[in-house]
Amino acid sequence: MSAPQRVRHPRPVGPVPALGRAEATLVEHYPRLVRLAYLILPPRLGRHRRVVVAHGVVQNALPARPWPLKHGRVPGPRGDQAPVLGWIMRRVVGAALSYEHGNTRWRRALRPALPAVWGLTLTPRIGDAEELALEQQMATVPAEARAAFVLQHMEGYAPGAAAELLAAAGVTDPEAALRTAEVLGPQDGTRAGLLLDSVEFDPCTVQARPTDLLRRRHWRRWGAAAALLVAVVLTVGQSGGDTVSPDLDGSPAAGGVMVDPSSLVHASATAWKASSRIDFTVWPARGGLIDDRSLLGHVLRTWARPGPDVRVSAAPGTGTGPSPAPPQLLYAGRVDDADVVLLYDGQRVVRYTKNMGRPAELTLSRADNSDVTSAAALVLSRTDGRTRFLFAPWVAESTTRDLLAPDNPAKPLHVGDDGVSDTVPSPGLTGTCSNWPALQLRSSESIAEKHAFLLTDLGDLSPVHLTYTPPPGGGVPARQPREATGAAALVSWSHTACTLRSMADGGVRAVNNWIFAEQQLPENAGQAQWLCSRADTWNGPGRAIVRFQPPTTAAREPGTLVADARDTSYCSRFNQHVLADVRWNAPSGTSYLLAAGSRAVARITVTGQVRADSTATTLAVKAAPGQSAELGALLSTGRKLAAVH
Repeated sequence: MSAPQRVRHPRPVGPVPALGRAEATLVEHYPRLVRLAYLILPPRLGRHRRVVVAHGVVQNALPARPWPLKHGRVPGPRGDQAPVLGWIMRRVVGAALSYEHGNTRWRRALRPALPAVWGLTLTPRIGDAEELALEQQMATVPAEARAAFVLQHMEGYAPGAAAELLAAAGVTDPEAALRTAEVLGPQDGTRAGLLLDSVEFDPCTVQARPTDLLRRRHWRRWGAAAALLVAVVLTVGQSGGDTVSPDLDGSPAAGGVMVDPSSLVHASATAWKASSRIDFTVWPARGGLIDDRSLLGHVLRTWARPGPDVRVSAAPGTGTGPSPAPPQLLYAGRVDDADVVLLYDGQRVVRYTKNMGRPAELTLSRADNSDVTSAAALVLSRTDGRTRFLFAPWVAESTTRDLLAPDNPAKPLHVGDDGVSDTVPSPGLTGTCSNWPALQLRSSESIAEKHAFLLTDLGDLSPVHLTYTPPPGGGVPARQPREATGAAALVSWSHTACTLRSMADGGVRAVNNWIFAEQQLPENAGQAQWLCSRADTWNGPGRAIVRFQPPTTAAREPGTLVADARDTSYCSRFNQHVLADVRWNAPSGTSYLLAAGSRAVARITVTGQVRADSTATTLAVKAAPGQSAELGALLSTGRKLAAVH
């Protein structure tokens, strides 16, 4: 296990505190500062790595030069204007933020910084469900938003002071960070502060466990082999030779990447039952060829250095280079007359396929931060319009259903003891959209009781998770996405399933159908729905498709397209406000301008040749064809909202 590297803290702005005063202040507030750094650091580092890095960030926050501190512009926490603590806190925040996109990689010193932990995994104690939910929420927002949330609710900063400190720490848009932070945690600020002060986020009270003992044994073996390899290279270099050093499997090493099949990581068959992390890391290795060292070694070498006869493809935003560390073996077996191997390197899933007489294929997809649904299945093969899946060990029940026939019951899908399913029809991505096959799976009760969810194949290795958000209710809290297995959700997806074609092969992780408004149409024409379909990708960018669905919309018909916004936060948890409009003809032939907004819209205004005003979330006004109209809204918070286009 590598020790954390020294972080170069952001360059100080203004006077620097005296070294003695800075050290005394840092020691006095050490637990508080380490907790602050831990909460800001990206969760992708893992709990152990975040603990060690958080301590390193704080311990390296002392100033390099012992200058006396005079009056500075860095605000102090909780109304305390102590300039030394404010100066140190700004250093800690800036250093922790720099880890978000790995941009400290080239600025770290060569020697490791203290503390260095070897042979142990240090993790904070596990909190309750609320703390876990908050941890999962914070993992979905940028580091700047986490910092804004923690500064306000744990350190007691006012929004203006938090924005000032974030700006001093190098955040380019502090106001955007504050807005994003508003969606985190409970609405009660006191409760949010109590959660942040819990043991779940205390990197100074930790549990110690040994690291992977078998992996450490492999590391010792690799270390010895590496030393031998260096000696061979030096000997060859001195003799002027031009030979290539062999790797552990007797074949050429590929750019320094280890290709020994014995280095592959294996999870135990029951690891998922004892883990709080339910993703690909707890998939056991399955298949009839998991002990075939020749095949596995060939796959590793092919991935490390694919030849001209290997077809390499990757989902958008997915790198194709080899893994720098030994990957985990998920599957190796014979599937539909082809050798298939699935590997996972913590960030990507890699599928190797070799059919007799055809070129080998390497397919890669992002899979980081997966969960019980997005890591529930992988595509093993696609042949003749049919797909075969490998299911996660926690999938207790597997069925299939046609999304275009919501009233038809789901049909059982047979799955072998090795987790391999029978083939199911693939969705037709071209031609007439007459049916849309989907998987309806249920998790084991060891994971969650009665937890069923929908997945559909859009061409990548991981099927896409389908969810549903019902119309706004009478209560105050906003409704959250839920599994799309209920009657209303299935009806909603019967209208929009065919629109998923436009998202095929796009690296999509999940799609949510959100009914953000319902509207009684003029002339007693019934009740219409306003729908936003939000697609989130594995690599970040999202897409929002807004549609108007009158009550006469038949199954398989998606209604009227209002807007198609790409690379946007519309209709996500970070942008829950939407306003849209459409021209609609009543049964009498009269033309209307219809508008609708999400639950926080307090007033809708139409200006131009068409003029109208409504204090509800919907509006209907007669508008002749060709008449111009400009739409705007006011939120309950006082902020203005423009229509999505």
